[in-house]
Amino acid sequence: MDWNLFLMIGGVIVGTALLLWGADRFTDGACGIARKWHVSELIIGLTIVSMGTSLPEFVVSLFSSLRGSADMSVGNILGSNAFNTLVIVGASCLMMKVVSDRGILFRDIPFCLLVSLVLAFLGMQGVISRWGALLLCFLFTIFMAYNLYLAKSNKAEFAADAEVMSIGRILFLIIIGIGTLVGGGQLLVNSATSLARSFGVSESVIGLTILAGGTSLPELATSVMAARKGSQGVALGNVIGSNVFNIAFVLGICSLVRPMQITDITLVDWSVMLGSVLLLWVFAYTGRRITKLEGSFLLLCYAVYLSFLLLH
Repeated sequence: MDWNLFLMIGGVIVGTALLLWGADRFTDGACGIARKWHVSELIIGLTIVSMGTSLPEFVVSLFSSLRGSADMSVGNILGSNAFNTLVIVGASCLMMKVVSDRGILFRDIPFCLLVSLVLAFLGMQGVISRWGALLLCFLFTIFMAYNLYLAKSNKAEFAADAEVMSIGRILFLIIIGIGTLVGGGQLLVNSATSLARSFGVSESVIGLTILAGGTSLPELATSVMAARKGSQGVALGNVIGSNVFNIAFVLGICSLVRPMQITDITLVDWSVMLGSVLLLWVFAYTGRRITKLEGSFLLLCYAVYLSFLLLH
């Protein structure tokens, strides 16, 4: 048995588990702070929880960028967004009909498509410069400010009756969450990079497949559980918000820290990212819901794309 291979695969598995556990602990601690300030559950969901489920993508992409592996960093985001749109929505549709309201149809999905187009334009130039990064961060600020405005004008109940944690427990959860995220992210990126080199696989493919699937597990769990509980629209909203966060915030911040030279992301990868959002928009618009048949087609599209990556 090749023990080095065993250790690299084990590092990917353990690193992914640490990322998920750390993101969960950090989100619990951050929600604890929000509840102490009697912030509404809607605002918590729009900000802290959505960011918490995208923390694995942020940590992995940041460490990949700092290591000079821009293709792995960008591949992680493109793969995560394709996984979110095709697999998570598709799987949720098999459990229940996923409905879409006017806000999702005419505000959220179009904005997601806009930031995807901006990213594709920047990426196909071969580099995401700091000016491009500032543009992505600006788009993220607009998205969050508008959603916070909508949340504050919505008469949601406050979480005053929810469990209120002590300051000590909140700080413990946040500190251990951040520490685990950092450690898990470093382990996952190092192991995935070594694994790619040992098999002669490009870093972009590792980012588009292994890292993308692993870091998208929080979104998958959130949407599938929402679908099982019959929370209509939550699955779709979670995916759209996560995709915007991944592109506008994660790649925006990572490119500010270190501009990304992109060499191995292909036209097919950019097309899948954009096409998946367009396909989701069309399905959501027809009948204002996504059926099981349409969900199955989304899953099939991802299976075809994954097969293409592995074969090429």
